[in-house]
Amino acid sequence: MVDFGNTLKTLRLKHNMTQAQLAQKLGLTKSVISAYETGLRLPSYDILIHIAKIYHVSTDYLLGLERKEEIDLSGLSEEEIDALLNLIKAMKRNI
Repeated sequence: MVDFGNTLKTLRLKHNMTQAQLAQKLGLTKSVISAYETGLRLPSYDILIHIAKIYHVSTDYLLGLERKEEIDLSGLSEEEIDALLNLIKAMKRNI
């Protein structure tokens, strides 16, 4: 769980969100988000689940137990989803 703070900060920045914006979504203060990101505090189970829903990742991902990240494909056509899956497969073959 040492990586939780770094993972949270990375996700937050990736989604162009400030600490204050994330805090507002979670019903917390900016200082609590800062404490999460610096490793001074860990979230409750309820907050952890809420964070996972906001960023469309698993709680295992947030806790560093899983390195897989989920991608929200809603709003894409079947053709677009197929194209993305083919691109991912091609990238994995080149690793």
